[in-house]
Amino acid sequence: MRGRDRQRFSPVVEYETVTPAGTPSSSVEDDWTANETFHAAPESVSAASSAQREGLNRELNRKAAEKGRSRAGWAVEAEEWLARRGHAISYIGLFLFTAVLYFRPYEWIPAFAPLTSLAFWLALFTLVVFVPTQFALEGNLTARPREVNFLLLFCLWALLGMPLAINPGEAWAAFSDSFIKVVLMFIVLVNVVRTERRLKGLMWLSLGVGVFLSYHAINDFQSGNLTVEGYRVQGALGGMFGNPNDMALHLVMMIPIAVALFFGTRNPVRKILYAACAALMTVGMVVTYSRGAFLGFIVSFLVLMWKLGRRQRFSVMAVALLVLLLFLIFAPGNYGLRLLSIFIPGLDPVGSATTRKEVFWRSLFVALRNPIFGVGMDNFHIVSIRELVSHNAYTQVAAELGFPALFFYVGLIVSPLKRLWQIERATFEDRRTSRFYYLSVALQASIVAYMVSSFFGSVAYQWYIYYVVGYAIALRRIYALSSEAEAEQKRAARESENEEGRKVGVLVPT
Repeated sequence: MRGRDRQRFSPVVEYETVTPAGTPSSSVEDDWTANETFHAAPESVSAASSAQREGLNRELNRKAAEKGRSRAGWAVEAEEWLARRGHAISYIGLFLFTAVLYFRPYEWIPAFAPLTSLAFWLALFTLVVFVPTQFALEGNLTARPREVNFLLLFCLWALLGMPLAINPGEAWAAFSDSFIKVVLMFIVLVNVVRTERRLKGLMWLSLGVGVFLSYHAINDFQSGNLTVEGYRVQGALGGMFGNPNDMALHLVMMIPIAVALFFGTRNPVRKILYAACAALMTVGMVVTYSRGAFLGFIVSFLVLMWKLGRRQRFSVMAVALLVLLLFLIFAPGNYGLRLLSIFIPGLDPVGSATTRKEVFWRSLFVALRNPIFGVGMDNFHIVSIRELVSHNAYTQVAAELGFPALFFYVGLIVSPLKRLWQIERATFEDRRTSRFYYLSVALQASIVAYMVSSFFGSVAYQWYIYYVVGYAIALRRIYALSSEAEAEQKRAARESENEEGRKVGVLVPT
């Protein structure tokens, strides 16, 4: 509804207000006032009995409540969230863990050199604080949105098939050493990120590492420090960003968020900052020469333009295509050849396109031969060509864990899209003032970017998509709970008006 998200709670309150924007034009109370409000004339009131007035008032209240529910129902599909404060220490642990996971300070800060296991201890601390706090607040270990259920089923299926893996020890090592951390911290994120400030704190951290990586990638490219295949830069940080394709995947998922923050603020300094972040990460993505990231960038860019230019889509899409053409024209000299090698493998100087095509068909064959439980987590290389991984997240899951696990994995990815679209639609009319319209659009674009780019990388067990899906869940949680809080405020205001109306003989529906 118009202008609802301009209000804010005090910073100490856990859920800041968000516009539900359940209607594109007039609010429930406006419709009710225009059509069904009962204003009794003084002489009629004096003739009516008190019981009659009370009965009529209850009936009007019931109809108004039904109308309010129907209007709010189409905004965002109903989910049950408990509006309780807490998890401040758990969030600090999650934030510090994410900072160490991303920036790996022990690799480039001498004082942190002995602390190579710092991320593990921060994760352990966070879990030790989180578990009892979560039980005290909500009486369970985690909230259960659909994405959490899909991930838990994915884990269960991986464990059930582990004894049947080609190498169970290797499968268990992959599950227990890295993937279980992803699962546990995803659950922490879903339950801990309860305010807009917390959500943006993690987003800024993700943007920060993207800017750091992009700056160093551009600097290495300009200085000729091309250590991958003789013409590509390597990530400035190890771990999940060491491979240029994986680094580019993170960048292409963060660019839409930077664009959303640019449109979502009126502060000119912040606008310049977010625009610079988006531009820097785009250039950083280019110098990685990642074909998969480029395709993800194209699709996510078109998604953003299609949605943000909703009322002038033809003009916006024409401009978008022109921008993409200019992008290709001004890209580095052999960047176009690199992209054409997607369709003409002979243009690839190192033959990686041909090899990936062979591995893709091999992974698909293995998946069809082992459709239930696959060959075991991280076991595909055993039956692959020259010990290569699948270079495709979907066939990676299908070949290693079976088609049921692929269903759970895809369900985890696509489930947030519907509710993000509902928030986008509900807040469209107030998009210039809504803090949530642009973020809902951006997260959709980020997820779509991952869906496209991960077709070219074995990243199903890595952190990238799990953080973004967690952001999507947190966004709709904040949105839903603040909408409920605002509805409660309106209800209380109506009851107060009704009490005043009773004193003067005027009935006002609550």
